[in-house]
Amino acid sequence: QVQLVESGGGLVQAGGSLRLSCAASGRTLSSYGMGWFRQAPGKEREFVAAVSWSGNTTSYADSVKGRFTISRDNAKNTVDLKMNSLKPEDTAVYYCARSRFSGVGVLRSNYKYWGQGTQVTVSS
Repeated sequence: QVQLVESGGGLVQAGGSLRLSCAASGRTLSSYGMGWFRQAPGKEREFVAAVSWSGNTTSYADSVKGRFTISRDNAKNTVDLKMNSLKPEDTAVYYCARSRFSGVGVLRSNYKYWGQGTQVTVSS
């Protein structure tokens, strides 16, 4: 079993930055891809970013490309999401997830384990 715990969310003004972290316990993450998703009120959970098991391959949603950066530290069993130039439309609960596979995945069905989420609110 894998437990994922997100941290780093909060309230920030438009144009600001936040760094989300995801810490895993129970089993190592190093063999699996990892991803971040988000869900705004009244909307479906959507893909944000993903990283392969090695960290060498990443994928981003078009809406965050150039502003967000995903990274991982397999030694620490953590995955981070650095968010710059935040916009009000980035407001959502952000979820960390562990993939079923070693590569990058953009579909919710690619992921087996999920964290509880952390709220990010961007004010205009």
